[in-house]
Parts: sequence; structure tokens; C-alpha cells
Amino acid sequence: MNLNSTLKITLLIFFASFLFHCSGDDSATGNDNPIIDNLSQGVGMFEFAYDPMGFNKTLKVYYYIPENKTAETPILFVFHGAGRNARDYRNAMQSKADQFGFIVITPEFSIQNFPSGDQYNLGNVFVDGDNPSPSTLNSEREWTYSIIEPLFDYVKIQINNSNATYDVFGHSAGAQFAHRFLMFKPNARVNKAVISASGWYTFPNTSIDFPYGFKDSPLENLNLSSMFSKQIYVQVGANDNNPNESGLRRNEMADAQGTNRKDRAINFYQFSEQLAQTNSLNFNWNFDIIENTDHNYIPASQNGADLIYN
Repeated sequence: MNLNSTLKITLLIFFASFLFHCSGDDSATGNDNPIIDNLSQGVGMFEFAYDPMGFNKTLKVYYYIPENKTAETPILFVFHGAGRNARDYRNAMQSKADQFGFIVITPEFSIQNFPSGDQYNLGNVFVDGDNPSPSTLNSEREWTYSIIEPLFDYVKIQINNSNATYDVFGHSAGAQFAHRFLMFKPNARVNKAVISASGWYTFPNTSIDFPYGFKDSPLENLNLSSMFSKQIYVQVGANDNNPNESGLRRNEMADAQGTNRKDRAINFYQFSEQLAQTNSLNFNWNFDIIENTDHNYIPASQNGADLIYN
């Protein structure tokens, strides 16, 4: 990391800390602590300034910290689905956080500040992610994916955490965000990641146009060796196979991946595995089917925690 990059991160953390404040909506529940610091335990929510252009927007971040946390307690970033229900996703991880001893950090990508899949699922890489062009490619500092690393640094400072890496769990729309985050931010300090029941995928295929493949996007230059060497779990429910489920994208390009989430997850994993084998690359991914489960974030969260920490 060069001096300019270090300075930018330092300034971002400084302004995030300066703008950090209690949220009236959340504190009204009487349950969530309105701060995060080294004394924090249990549930809470803080606001993080993320706008790199002027620090004039904030992101609600829900968290859970187990009682026996230390400086070495692992940190898990959880990315919610299209319901933008970060608190629910945080709550779904609480029992596992107590069982295995990890901290849950769940940013909420609200409809207000991230109004469509372009800004959330597709990371605001392009103005219109479904119709990308060189002229509509956003600056990297405007990508939604660019929020995560500074947020990790901020959390570490607030709670005096010494970990050099963090883990990732994303379900449904959050899985779309998670797997593209790993692609667009190959140097992110991610240790393990679970991609859970994504509605559709960006395949590591340079002959298919983005967002379904890498063609005509910054991903054309992605180092596949680095991506495939990461410890990634692709998971999906055994019964997540309804081709007519509400919210499931159905078009020619999406259906080429399969007509339901289960088939698309299988095809994404198998394509990636075959590509790694063809290019003699180390492949450190795993695939997991959750038995007796459809498109439900609660068992998906529980299973995801087991994959990472058990």
C-alpha cells in the first residue's frame, strides 16, 4: 500500500469517527446499543460515513459482540438480501456467534442510498450495471464494494481488534454482492467467504458480457489464480429450486446459468472448478447443499457459520 492510499484510509476512518452518532430509530427499540467501542457487548447499531466524495452519507451497521470477545475474536461481515433487513440477518447469526466466538458486522444497504440492484448487487461499478459501457464506468472510489475495507479498519480501531483478515457471508442479493466483491476487490483482506443462494452469478468467463461474465468490464484483467485460491464456499438449499419464485431474475442470460437458484449455484461452482483445472490452477472452493431448506436466510446463516468456524 502506498503513502497516498494509507492517507486516504486514515482520513476516511477519521471522518467516519467524527460523524459517528446514535440513530434515533434504532435506539427506540431499547435493545441495540447505539455505540461500538472496546466495551461493547451484545447487539448494537452505529452509523458509518462512507461517501468518499464529501463524507455526507452514512451507512447503518448492525453488530453483535459475544461476551468473551478478545482482540483476536474473528470478525464476520454479513451481507443481507433484497429485503435490506440487516438487523434480521445480524440476529440470525447471534447464536452461532456465541457458539463459535465471532463478531457479526452487518451493514445495511438501504433503498434510500442504494436504490437498485445496480448500487447493491452490482456494486455501483457502472451507472447501469445491466448495460455497462466504458463511458458509464464509475470511479473505483464510488463503488459500493469500496466501503467494506475502510469499514473493517474502522471496526478494528473502535474495538481494539488485532485481526488482519475478516470473513464474509452473503445470502441471496447479499451473495450477489459478496461474490462480485471478491472479484472486484481481489486484494480485500478476506479469509473465508460463503456465497449463499445467489439469484444469478457473474461467471469467470471473458467471452460473456458483464454482468453475466467478465467481458467489457474491469474483471477482464482479474488474476484467476488469486480468486480460485481463496477459501470460498458456495452453498444453496436443497429445495431452493423454484423457477417461478418472486424476485428470481428470468431472462435469456440468467437462464443460461439454470432456471432456479440451486441449478445456478451448481453450474457456477462446476464452471469455476473446470476452469481452474483447465488452467492448472489451485482450486480452494467447496460446494455445500443444505438439506431440507429452501430460500431461507436463517438456516442458510446457521450453515454458513458452521462452514466458516466449525
